[in-house]
Amino acid sequence: MFWQAYQGWGLRFDPRSRRTTVEEKRVGEVIKFFGKIGVAAIRLSEGALNVGDTIHLVGHTTNFSQRVDSMQVENQSVPEAGPGADIGIRVKDRVREHNAVYKVVG
Repeated sequence: MFWQAYQGWGLRFDPRSRRTTVEEKRVGEVIKFFGKIGVAAIRLSEGALNVGDTIHLVGHTTNFSQRVDSMQVENQSVPEAGPGADIGIRVKDRVREHNAVYKVVG
């Protein structure tokens, strides 16, 4: 690791300590992205998701957080969805298939 090289030089600086840490729980993954309308189809595999929750989308070239303003199941607005549901939410940036979706808990 890069910070271990600093220790080898006798310096006591850990760049990772500057990051803020929040607790996240994986809830699913992106199964499709509709670019023209900016909507991600997400399959929830673990845990539930509610309107108002903050999610973190992570992939090879994706890394952003956003609040869930609304979500749909089978073209019907729903306030919450549980494991096994395929939901659609509007996202603020491009996502890709197989991007992980985390719910920010803390």
